[in-house]
Amino acid sequence: MSASRHAKPRVIVTRRLPGEIEARMMELFDTRLNENDHPFSKAELIAAVQEADILVPTVTDRLGSDVIAQAGERLKLIASFGTGIDHVDLDATRARNIIVTNTPGVLTEDTADMTMALILAVPRRLAEGERLARSGQWKGWSPTFMLGHRIYGKRLGIIGMGRIGQAVARRARGFGLAVHYHNRERVHPDIEGELEATYWPSLDQMLARMDLITIHCPSTPATYHLLSARRLKLIPKHAYIFNVARGGVIDEAELVRMLVAGDLAGAGLDVYEHEPAINQKLLKLDNVVLLPHMGSATLEGRLDMGEKVLINIQTFVDGHAPPDRVIQD
Repeated sequence: MSASRHAKPRVIVTRRLPGEIEARMMELFDTRLNENDHPFSKAELIAAVQEADILVPTVTDRLGSDVIAQAGERLKLIASFGTGIDHVDLDATRARNIIVTNTPGVLTEDTADMTMALILAVPRRLAEGERLARSGQWKGWSPTFMLGHRIYGKRLGIIGMGRIGQAVARRARGFGLAVHYHNRERVHPDIEGELEATYWPSLDQMLARMDLITIHCPSTPATYHLLSARRLKLIPKHAYIFNVARGGVIDEAELVRMLVAGDLAGAGLDVYEHEPAINQKLLKLDNVVLLPHMGSATLEGRLDMGEKVLINIQTFVDGHAPPDRVIQD
């Protein structure tokens, strides 16, 4: 960055970050924080890209081509605080020679933990039981009370066997689940052996034979409605589905219809197609556990993300390629 040795770059951060990360940003750069933590409007995002040398957005900031087109000449880096980059129009940033970075790899274990929490919670009816215990309506134990389903020995189908998918597989083996997976490419035989995982080249065939299905693929044009209405209908009625990836990977309207009709046993959802809006029909279903996009929400994870953002910015300011530059396929 040409002015880096003479003046601190102007950095605009769109949401509140952990305090120690914000403090270091204020120390290192000419930083403007979002003190109120309100989501930026489109007009505020446009103003930010016009004023900043470096923008630090989050996954909730929609940086489409219409916003990027209005960026000032000084904007050279978008250092996103998050792993997913579906909120940034990469064609538009490339056309403007704006580098985009993300924070990969640091949320793997946290997201896998939350996935396993949902895999346990839905079949064993944990959320239902917790609500009943708090309600004061519990009348005592009986042999047929709150019966759920055993997960030990069940077949788990993992869609997307990257870092998070593999971390889920390791946890699943500890609970006695049989691990199956579908991926764009088959993983290395050593990884398959370690995870005792069975590869399915056909997603359709895998879906039809699983008891539990969990989604761990990124949001891209190719994965939009990957679980389409047609594919959802392939899933057995006794099966459960879990999504801690991105809402748009599932045809949510069809998923809701099937859950309401009893064509699926249940679901655990941390993400939604039109979040933060949640389909009202989902709110009425006891066999669905709903979370507010908190799959990666640990203090440790957020600090690790902040460290990556700082490293990406400082490396760029020092005139080098940032380590987490997003390379468009």
